[in-house]
Amino acid sequence: MKIPTTLKHKPVIAVENYENVDGRQAYGSDAKGLSLGLAQWNDRGKVDISAKVWRYTGEKWSRQSEELPMHRIIDIAILICKGKQHFQNAYRYPKLYDENNPVIDRVGLQGDAMTVEVCTDNPMIDEDIKLFSETLGRDDEMMSERLHTLANLLNEMGYGHRK
Repeated sequence: MKIPTTLKHKPVIAVENYENVDGRQAYGSDAKGLSLGLAQWNDRGKVDISAKVWRYTGEKWSRQSEELPMHRIIDIAILICKGKQHFQNAYRYPKLYDENNPVIDRVGLQGDAMTVEVCTDNPMIDEDIKLFSETLGRDDEMMSERLHTLANLLNEMGYGHRK
């Protein structure tokens, strides 16, 4: 199924077969494609680029299709990595996090820092963090494959570790 090219988001680079590789939903996903293109919120004279997940209900393109600015996707990738890194050693804490210091890290970005922390405002955090950790462990092979691919691409592009 081809993603639409006549809607407000204008695809430039696309993955038309995303439903075949969408994690545990592979071959059964409603996320049919991914694209990088011109953002749907562009104003006259101001162009932004974005990434979009194209979802299809079986009858029409879904309003649940998501479009995000590309820097936010990278920020989410950073958050995923910091979260995964936290859970590599979370077993050291009885509740899988330091109750006295729920801040995992501060990641410097453009003059400030993104604070990555356990969401202690969640009233069910003790149960939810256990479920999160279990799911992260269950999906480790799928996530690791993608992270290795990303690391290799970043190295090829010159963003890798320099000695």
